[in-house]
Formats: sequence, C-alpha cells, structure tokens
Amino acid sequence: MGTTYLVQVSDPLSESERIAVSRMVQETLDDVNRTMSTYVADSEVSRFNRAAAGVAIPLSIPGFEVFSEAERVSELTGGAFDVTVAPLVRLWGFGAGAWTRPQGPQVPSEEAIAAARALVGFHHIRLDDDPPSVTKDKDGVECDLSAIAKGYGVDLVAEELSRRGWKNFMVEVGGEVRTSGKNATGEAWRIGIEKPLPGKRALQRTLPLSGLSLATSGDYRNFYEVDGKLYSHLIDPREGRPVSHNLASVSVVEDSCMRADALASGLLVLGPEEGYQLAVREDLTVLFLIRHDDGGIEERPSPSFAALFLLE
Repeated sequence: MGTTYLVQVSDPLSESERIAVSRMVQETLDDVNRTMSTYVADSEVSRFNRAAAGVAIPLSIPGFEVFSEAERVSELTGGAFDVTVAPLVRLWGFGAGAWTRPQGPQVPSEEAIAAARALVGFHHIRLDDDPPSVTKDKDGVECDLSAIAKGYGVDLVAEELSRRGWKNFMVEVGGEVRTSGKNATGEAWRIGIEKPLPGKRALQRTLPLSGLSLATSGDYRNFYEVDGKLYSHLIDPREGRPVSHNLASVSVVEDSCMRADALASGLLVLGPEEGYQLAVREDLTVLFLIRHDDGGIEERPSPSFAALFLLE
C-alpha cells in the first residue's frame, strides 16, 4: 500500500498473543494489497485493467465488497468519487504506471484529457454477484482502488480483532482509523486531524473516538508545480483535471472505515460548497478544512459532526 500501519490493543496481551495479533495484521493487509493494488501485477484490479471489453474478471469476496461500496459512493457523489479515474490519474502523473519525463512534470494536452475522460465513468463497468465478477464495456477502462482499499483493510483488521475477543483497540493504516472501546487510560481513543500544511506536521484538532472510524483526504501531501501553479493528485473524474478549489481536507466519521475513506475523497473533489451541501443533505459526519488566501484555515463542520463532538 506504500504506507505505514499502527495497531494498538489496550487489553492485556501475553507475548504469544501479541505475536499472533502482529502476524494476523500483517497477513490481513498483505491479502488486501495482493487483491487490490495496481502495483501488484496479478491482483484482481490489475487483471481487470489488462482485460479486454466483455471479459468477466472473477472477484474474491473482498474484491466484490470494495467494488460494490465504490459503486454506492460513486452514485451518492454524482461521480465525484469514481474508481475508474485511473487513466486520468496516470495521465496527470500520479499513481502506478505514471509517466516520467526528463524535463519534469507537464500539463497534459486537451486532446489527451478528452481521450482519458472517455474511459472514465462507473457506467463502463458491470458487477455481477453470482459468481462475483466485474466486466468493462470498453477497452482501456481501468480502476484504481487506492481511495477505498486502505479503509477496507482497516475494517478487516478491526473485525478480526473483534472476532478474536479483543474489545479495546485502534487500527490505523496510512492515516485511516477505526477504534473500539477505550485506550490504555480507560478513555476514548484520541485521534488527530492534521493541519493541511504542505511539508509540515501539525494537529488541527483531536477527536475522542470509540466504536467509530475516521478517514481524511487532503490535497497537501501529493502534488507538483508547473509554471507556478500547483497540481494535486486529487483528480475530478467529471472534469478530467486536478481539483482547483480551496477545500484543503475532508475528514469523515463513519462506522465503516471503507465508507469513510471513499466519502472523504468524493467530498473533497466536490469542494467546499457542493461537498458541504451533500454532507448536510445526507446527514454525514464531516469536518471540512478550507484554505483562505491569507494562509488561514477555516473549520466547517457538518451539523452531525458539530453535534457529535459538541462544537459550538
């Protein structure tokens, strides 16, 4: 997944139990990576990306669950979240298989953007549940699950910990978090939301979480500059271009980390107005961090977020 993970269990663990939990976490995340990574040549998503139109690619239960949730969030966000964005992500120089040029980053031509956009849209893929499979209707359609698979991995680890009888734990993969019970001091887990500052690490806010997940998407870690303009890795599938509004990050609280992960990406693409309107309409628990021209950061919590964390 190209990132780090941290699992904390505050229940008493023997040394053998600690080793068993560590092994389970690694094996679970390795399985998700093997199934869903575009950097793994024989993953399910890589096989789909290489397949011709009309060829059904078998999916494991995890693969089908992730594709199904991706479809639901795509519909909810009007295509702002769309895993078929892969051709555009690569065109703009991000993700697996991104271009490299000796002269550095370059902005794609209008013709190249239009050609990639023609391959983007969840309507180009069909999910079947018996047996689980995914099929594309056009050659060249590809998927990138990086905005949802980490959250799914978090959920799998958390569910396995619960199945084994652990009640108090925190699972974090690449900044996406799921919590259960209490921390070692008997309080709710304290989970930080970063300030959206390029090249720096600072906390914007710390949230008490128990039995909930938190996922954050931001524009401040992965970007490049061409002719004085910054281009983010967050590509709007509807426009074919990196987002250019002033919404710096979105943090979503949900039961499911997979859903929080996908929603955070979709709401960030939608922007400060359209994204906030969707959060209010759907009663989503979200904190929007909006960057102003003077460098200041405005917090805009949805009503559900403000109520949950008693914000004035």
